Amino acid sequence: MSVDTIAGTTIDLNEEGFLTDWTQWNEAVAVELARREGVDPLTARHWEVIWFMRREFEEKGTGPTVRILGKTSGVPVKELYELFPKGPAKLAAKIAGIPKPRGCI
Repeated sequence: MSVDTIAGTTIDLNEEGFLTDWTQWNEAVAVELARREGVDPLTARHWEVIWFMRREFEEKGTGPTVRILGKTSGVPVKELYELFPKGPAKLAAKIAGIPKPRGCI
């Protein structure tokens, strides 16, 4: 685990760069995490997915897989890959400040 300061917020990250405490997240942190991952700028459609991921995590304790994300978020899988090209569920979870979803490599 490492500690980093992102957008003026001190956050704890695991070895893969995911926040270990999702309550340390805020929108400015998301913008910086996205920039670091090559997703810049965040559009309204990105935010739709990010907020969906956070709600799912809060309700279920895990983020959705890409298959579930494509079926339930209102954003088709093809578009998810355009928005988050390095793997939609994993990358969106990282930017949303939640743990990597189960089943993601």
